[in-house]
Amino acid sequence: MKMTDLAAADLRILSELQKDGSLSNVALAERIGMSPSPCLRRVKQLEGAGFICRYAALLDGPRLGLGLTAYVEVKVPQVTGDDIVARFKQAVMREPAITGCFVTAGQFDFLLRVVVADIDAYSTLAQNVLLKLPGVQDIRTSFVLEAVKDTTELPIARAQAAR
Repeated sequence: MKMTDLAAADLRILSELQKDGSLSNVALAERIGMSPSPCLRRVKQLEGAGFICRYAALLDGPRLGLGLTAYVEVKVPQVTGDDIVARFKQAVMREPAITGCFVTAGQFDFLLRVVVADIDAYSTLAQNVLLKLPGVQDIRTSFVLEAVKDTTELPIARAQAAR
């Protein structure tokens, strides 16, 4: 199933669920103007087709004592025949403070999103973990001072308009 296969009702379901994944099926059906049984059937189809990957609670980091977000650019050598990149990726997956890892194009190879308590915690993490990840040649860190926009919602309306 592709984006072009989705009906308007499917897109409305996706839009509502990404705003509030804890909606009951009855509440969701009411919001999109559908009866509960067909709504649940569509949700199950969207899950089965992989459009809905998982459900999660979004937590307030600062309230939990995790008030500093950093974006870390990482340079790792691309040596042919060496598994350094694979070992780097495996090590990243094991570190809970790294909440996102993205392969990038440009001067650096990876972009990490790191969430820690404060600058001291970041310093410890950088020295004891990040700089010791397999193959790391260089890192450059930018700290978030203020989140102007921070959403997990995908621009479904734009995707719909493009099809």
